[in-house]
Amino acid sequence: QVQLVESGGGLVQPGGSLRLSCTASGFSLDMYAVGWFRQAPGKEREAVSCISSSDAITTYADSMGDRFFISRDNLKNTVYLAMNSLKPEDTAVYYCAAERISCSGSFDAMDYWGKGTPVTVSS
Repeated sequence: QVQLVESGGGLVQPGGSLRLSCTASGFSLDMYAVGWFRQAPGKEREAVSCISSSDAITTYADSMGDRFFISRDNLKNTVYLAMNSLKPEDTAVYYCAAERISCSGSFDAMDYWGKGTPVTVSS
């Protein structure tokens, strides 16, 4: 079965850190760019970060500053999103998605989506 599964979300205090994982099964991620997206309650889905396939070029939304870091481990068929200095406004469901080769920035270009992992930043 082809799927992406996110994990690592949870409840964290402001200023804390989390590392999300996106693991593929049923296909190999090494030829895919992988993006992280999030959707907060009552808000539209937004792009967070993306990492391309072979050359691992990374992109980040401006609002993330230098707090988030995306990486990939093709041997583990997994992409990670390390999130630091978390703020309450980072609260959202975080999704990963995969598209062939490079990051297009388009939701519609994604071939596969995960079901999401919730992140809550609250004291």
